Amino acid sequence: MTELELYYNKFNEEKRLDSRHGQVEFITSMKYIHKYLERMEQDKTREQIRILDVGAATGRYSVPLAEEGYDVTAVELVKHNLARLKAKGSNVKAYQGNAMKLRRFEDNAFDVVLLFGPLYHLHERTEKLKALCEAKRVVRPGGIIFAAYIMNEYSVITYAFKEKHILEGIKNKMLDENFHCTKSANELYSFVRTEDIESLNAEAGLKRIQVVAADGAANYIRPFLNALDEEEFRYFIQYHLATCERADLLGASGHLVDILQK
Repeated sequence: MTELELYYNKFNEEKRLDSRHGQVEFITSMKYIHKYLERMEQDKTREQIRILDVGAATGRYSVPLAEEGYDVTAVELVKHNLARLKAKGSNVKAYQGNAMKLRRFEDNAFDVVLLFGPLYHLHERTEKLKALCEAKRVVRPGGIIFAAYIMNEYSVITYAFKEKHILEGIKNKMLDENFHCTKSANELYSFVRTEDIESLNAEAGLKRIQVVAADGAANYIRPFLNALDEEEFRYFIQYHLATCERADLLGASGHLVDILQK
């Protein structure tokens, strides 16, 4: 097994998205997915709209979208996650596969492609570019790609300073002179800045429609979110959704969702 498979055999991604901070990410991502799906429904029925969820994990996004009536296909690398997705008995067509090699699918086959996960784990720029280009290949002209990233400053602020690993990070060259995480910072996760994402988009030939902070401050304040009552938490969600498109907050978010068009 790869390190990634061993990790996800133990880590429950679905449970993470059910946590308070995970709910912020999920609610935000679904809000913007629905925004663009509703536009497509002006020209197609839900059953005609084809969604490909690449790196689907246990189906946290693909299963509810299928239950809403969309035609959903899922690709997941980790067999353990794929088995859990299939065990849900949904209408999702699920396959094992790699985000960089979507050979199973024809060109221009989907209306929407979700890349919620693969770009977290691909360290090399060339690998990220391959995943984006494969998503571009399989989405139809005018179709939408949602690409999610983990942001560099979240990692530096949280792990280097909050958890006091800064000296270790400098000594072991986990950070460069500009405090950008290097490949050695984490074996499983890759951390990027907004300029890295913009450079990838330019090379892949993808047009950005919108970019949003998927969880904003939520990951920084987990214990405080957990201490809120339900009404207070609803107001935090409202606050986040009111500010998640602000350019001055994007780079500091834990996760960012780039909304792209072919």
